[in-house]
Amino acid sequence: MDSSLTLDRRAAAARLDAAVRARTQGIADDKTMLRTAAELTRELNAPRAWIYWSDLIASAVIGFAALAAAILLAPTGWAILAGVVAVLALYRAESFIHELTHIKHAALPGFRFGWNALAGIPLLVPSFMYEGVHNLHHARTRYGTSEDPEYLPLALMKPWTLPLFVLAALLAPVALLVRFAVLAPLSVLIPSLRTMVVERYSALSINPSFRRRAPEGAAKTQWLWQEAAASVWAIALLTMVATGVVPLRAFLIFLAVASSVAVINQVRTLVAHLWENEGEVMTVTAQYLDTVNVPPPALLPMLWAPVGLRYHALHHLLPGVPYHALGQAHRRISAALDGQSPYHKASYPGLPGLVAKIARSTMVAR
Repeated sequence: MDSSLTLDRRAAAARLDAAVRARTQGIADDKTMLRTAAELTRELNAPRAWIYWSDLIASAVIGFAALAAAILLAPTGWAILAGVVAVLALYRAESFIHELTHIKHAALPGFRFGWNALAGIPLLVPSFMYEGVHNLHHARTRYGTSEDPEYLPLALMKPWTLPLFVLAALLAPVALLVRFAVLAPLSVLIPSLRTMVVERYSALSINPSFRRRAPEGAAKTQWLWQEAAASVWAIALLTMVATGVVPLRAFLIFLAVASSVAVINQVRTLVAHLWENEGEVMTVTAQYLDTVNVPPPALLPMLWAPVGLRYHALHHLLPGVPYHALGQAHRRISAALDGQSPYHKASYPGLPGLVAKIARSTMVAR
């Protein structure tokens, strides 16, 4: 009976593997979809500075004010509510790092510096950790391959990898403190450590085999000032905690909020793709279908996939469209393409169904 069960599982795994390969490798580009998407959204590519700045500033102010309230209030329901508001607002503010990797900085003068000052440095995720990394995820011949820093075939891995993937984010704030307060200063003195820090600890990536190249030119200048600022802040924060200037309770609340932000983002990352590619180069349409939109009428994606991240598949199709125009772009394209178009197949109703879909794929033993 055991051998029969094993054979059944192997047969199911073989069928799933064949289905996955058919979905990811046998999909030709749908030229009608690609052409329609490009033609209908040409005038939407310009970012509106007032939207970016007002959204970022409001999110950061609300987030840090709520964090202060969570720290200063007695441990009550109001303090917990303030902590929840802090998590959601700071998560939204932090999510603008994604926009920074796509916008032309000349179109939004000072926004990269403003974001780093308001969110990136205080939360220890300066933009150099993502700029120069995320663009590789969008490269036509890198997506879903071993050279993609933001891709793992999670749907084809063991079931225990999914909770581990999410729970690992709990330690992100501690890891960032160590990276900037300890490793960065030491790496100035130890060349071999510097190589390791640059290659392995300077990218917001999920692919453990990814190795980052050392920056050059203007990117190096941005990297160095941001890293120095983050290091000064991390060292100052730990020093203030050690000397009692910052109470331990306040520090732990800050870590709890930062960890919650990281976990929500990791859950969002988990459902941003279907994760069904095993390393082969994919067509643009195949990449689109391996990615996820969670459009209206669902409301909760505004919280767990903010700043346009609910339209992640559309973003992969049109990475130049700013976040505030993605909703309009989606409505235009949806109305123009018939129900048989691949465009509609990347839309899903919500988070629970996506998690269940990926979890079911991992349940088949390989």
